[in-house]
Amino acid sequence: MHRILKEKYILIALGIIAIATFLFWFFYNPVQDLSASLPGLDNRPDSNEVSSENVIIGEKFEQFSSEEYQLTGKWTRFRGADFDNINKEKIKLIDKWGTEGPKILWKVNLGEGHAAPVIFNGKVYILDYEEKAKNDALRCFSLETGKELWKRSYKVHVKRNHGMSRTIPAISENYIVTIGPRGHVMCANPKTGNFLWGIDMIKNYNSVIPFWYTGQCPIIDNDTAILAPGGKAILIAVDCASGKVVWETPNPDKWQMSHSSVMPMVFGGKKMYVYAAVGGICGISADGNDRGKVLWKTTECSPSVIAPSPLIMDNGKILITAGYGVGSAVLQLKKDGANFTVQVLKKYKPTEGIASEQQTPLLYNGFVFAILPKDAGAQRNQLVCSKQGDCTKILWTSGKNDRFGLGPYIIADGKFFILNDDGTLTIAKASTQKYIPLDNARIIDGQDAWGPIAIADGRLLMRDSKQMVCIDVRAKN
Repeated sequence: MHRILKEKYILIALGIIAIATFLFWFFYNPVQDLSASLPGLDNRPDSNEVSSENVIIGEKFEQFSSEEYQLTGKWTRFRGADFDNINKEKIKLIDKWGTEGPKILWKVNLGEGHAAPVIFNGKVYILDYEEKAKNDALRCFSLETGKELWKRSYKVHVKRNHGMSRTIPAISENYIVTIGPRGHVMCANPKTGNFLWGIDMIKNYNSVIPFWYTGQCPIIDNDTAILAPGGKAILIAVDCASGKVVWETPNPDKWQMSHSSVMPMVFGGKKMYVYAAVGGICGISADGNDRGKVLWKTTECSPSVIAPSPLIMDNGKILITAGYGVGSAVLQLKKDGANFTVQVLKKYKPTEGIASEQQTPLLYNGFVFAILPKDAGAQRNQLVCSKQGDCTKILWTSGKNDRFGLGPYIIADGKFFILNDDGTLTIAKASTQKYIPLDNARIIDGQDAWGPIAIADGRLLMRDSKQMVCIDVRAKN
């Protein structure tokens, strides 16, 4: 009898436990204390934290060598001379890495970041951040040997935040302009390293530096530096010779600086600068008596974080894209007399067409190429192609076995050079018909290889978070 009662009580207890477990499972929300992965919610340092330090832009100079070189190739700014990320040199490049693998000419260690170089007449220039010395440093190297020639630097405190430096200088025959992580603009002579002038965009324009520090890359246009400080001015133009501000675009709507860079555009016979700010997209007059005037603007697509730059397409169309689930928008400019209007033709999610989180899409032979963001569903991180007339129609993808993370890509000699996050460099035909891979190799055993690629004189420069590598990609005769 006692045994039967005992078993009965055990069965009742087990039943109660089973019911309690079911109720707990049914009502418990295991992610109730978690939040979405959104920009600004990861306890990053305040990039606009006011420091007591007195930043003296360009204060220090070190000369290491005065050697001159005979190379004449150029990669003069973010996305190259024509802002399209296409190298147009008539140099035959490799299709395969060969039995001996990539021919690495030299490597240099860099401060943690994603800043990328420019190339000018056999010299390589990169804005580095030296964490130990706490310096923004414009470093000049030999393209042939990797030997450091000189360095122009200044002390500024920058906390690590997925790297520090992440911009690309702009260079011409007589000037090189850089923007540091905390908005310090420096202009120097690229031949000698002599300091010319500097601007602190926070102090001078009340700029709000973006989440992951300054990401915009400057432009030199007819010896004038074009910058987007936000704050007091959307855009400014600075004479490179004197450092004098030539014009400013007022900012009554208080738009802020984004990670995106300014792109030039000519439409209806008018040259303008297109900028995707935090707050809206605008076109600013670049010539004539109305330089600096807002020609058009829209707030219909204004992501809180935007890294890719506007992609200028044909017939007045502009592609705007961003990560964090935002997707893309296609804008259409129209001109009526001297006036311009802008219309948002289409907005779509990253699962619905061409989109990008970090790199700016590439326009080639009437087709748009991009590496889709991580929130693009089954096609995430794949290289994809579409016609510029309909960016929602994907024509081909690189496939689920060829994914590329957030890395950069470039076209040279009719081939893609595509860099994965882990330092693997892929060569593929620049085909508009299908994805045609040719070869790939792991170049750097590193991580976060996000800095844009530069190519000149048959030398390809790439980097991961802590190292820059120069590879000889010239085809053998």
